[in-house]
Amino acid sequence: MKNMETKTGINWLQINWLRYASPKTFYPLAGKLIPWCATCAVLLIVYGLYLGLFVAPTDFQQGEGYRIIFVHVPAAWFSMFLYLLMAMYAGLGLVLNARLSYMMATAIAPTGAMFTLVALVTGSLWGKPMWGAWWVWDARLTSELILLFLYIGYFSLQAAIDDKNRADKASAVLALVGAINVPIIYFSVKWWNTLHQGASVSLMNAPAMAAVMLKGMLIMAIGFWLYSIAVILVRVRCEIVERDSKTTMFRQD
Repeated sequence: MKNMETKTGINWLQINWLRYASPKTFYPLAGKLIPWCATCAVLLIVYGLYLGLFVAPTDFQQGEGYRIIFVHVPAAWFSMFLYLLMAMYAGLGLVLNARLSYMMATAIAPTGAMFTLVALVTGSLWGKPMWGAWWVWDARLTSELILLFLYIGYFSLQAAIDDKNRADKASAVLALVGAINVPIIYFSVKWWNTLHQGASVSLMNAPAMAAVMLKGMLIMAIGFWLYSIAVILVRVRCEIVERDSKTTMFRQD
């Protein structure tokens, strides 16, 4: 126990985790993690949907229509979280000139954009019966839409510049500048008078929902997180192969 050894005799404290900062060594590690994350993600999402659609009670104010929050809220969480994660990796790439950090940021962007789109679409489906409109230029909705444009701008900028090194740096600057939009999304309901309701889950206050509702939402969030890890790792592996193949081709020329 003192040396943190498992039954297999592996001393986890002696593993040089920094070696996985290299794309060459990270590639096989990602391949091992993908099936585990993907399997757990499927199981948790299915269980979370079961709790949200069939076990959670009907809301006394919103009726059955509220059940869309079991997809909408976790998607909105990860639209913001993944952007910050993307900006963090992009920043590390700029500071350390680390190829893998740039690749991680590139891999995160499409998944973050997908969650942002899901949050916007499910929010519209939720807003129609609650507000009587598919879309209003509410502060939170508008800033979430801007987040989608930032994601699209990130990978569009990378695609528009042929030189990968310049593309990585230019898109990293965009990601870092755009990160200011995330706190605007989160605090918009407090800063401005908006139609969007406040947070139902807070670290400072007791949750404003039944325990089974909270359980279903958190399970969905964990499932979305594991899904994100799986697809991001798949995309990173593809990025590693693509960049290495281009480098090899240029060397042969």
